[in-house]
Amino acid sequence: MSTQQAPRPTIATPGSGRESRMVIIAAIVTVVLWASAFVVIRSVGEHFGPGSMALLRMMVGSIVLGLIAVVMRVRLPRWRDLPLIAVWGIAWFGLYNLALNGAEVDLDAGTTAMIVNIAPLFVVLLAGLILREGFPRPLVFGAPLAFIGVTLIASGSWTGDFALRGVLLAFGAAVLYAGAALLQKRLLRNTNATSLTFTGAAAGTVMLLPWSGEMFADIVHAPLSATLGVVYLGVFPTAIAFTTWAYVLSRTTAGKTVATTYVVPALVLLMSWFFLAEVPTPIMLLGGALCLGGVFITRLPSRRGARNVRD
Repeated sequence: MSTQQAPRPTIATPGSGRESRMVIIAAIVTVVLWASAFVVIRSVGEHFGPGSMALLRMMVGSIVLGLIAVVMRVRLPRWRDLPLIAVWGIAWFGLYNLALNGAEVDLDAGTTAMIVNIAPLFVVLLAGLILREGFPRPLVFGAPLAFIGVTLIASGSWTGDFALRGVLLAFGAAVLYAGAALLQKRLLRNTNATSLTFTGAAAGTVMLLPWSGEMFADIVHAPLSATLGVVYLGVFPTAIAFTTWAYVLSRTTAGKTVATTYVVPALVLLMSWFFLAEVPTPIMLLGGALCLGGVFITRLPSRRGARNVRD
């Protein structure tokens, strides 16, 4: 090609078969563990406040991420990148968790999920404009289809409860989610995924330290099962899932990576049915099918991607 604009995002191409399989596996691990978090949070939320749950989760997650970084012998980020990484970590691991946990105090899970899952559409739009990822046809058709599925799931779980504070917190979580994903894509250009995740998680944990007193009080009064549930959140949906998320994001476009998370509401639907005996309505099952179908479409190769491989 004679003309080139912005640097292309790093993506796994069909020629790198093993790496492509690893990206798919990492994406599956991410969405399954993030989906499980909704079920666990629902079961332990009555014993831990939004701030104390976020702090304990991030303390455990930071410790595990530190161990992973040591075992993998990853290098720490460059000093000049640390301020921006700290901002990203505070937004993603600190403020986002607080906003999401706070929203679920006032809103049912379905309504919260519907509002928060506006974020992938933000990312698809902004990644195409700001990161120059463009608008591949599978992404343009698949992402809105998956969002319709999320809306159907939310409508089926609507309880009629409404709280302005909860709506604002959920919308704030969506904005933080979208902004953090875009900023993370930029940071991954110069920083290893594991190192970035650990450093950002540590920054988020420090930001949450004002809730230390509440956290220790909740641990004392909560049943052991609830505390172990929050520990689970720190080890699996945080340490492991955010590491695999960063791995996928570093190897494919931000729009396609975030669109994959539309699978999460569908998985939450099935997990809640199995573990919490919350039987979904037919419209919720239809929404789950649309989520899965929309994500499948976003993962299809585009003609633009094929041209990139040939170039």
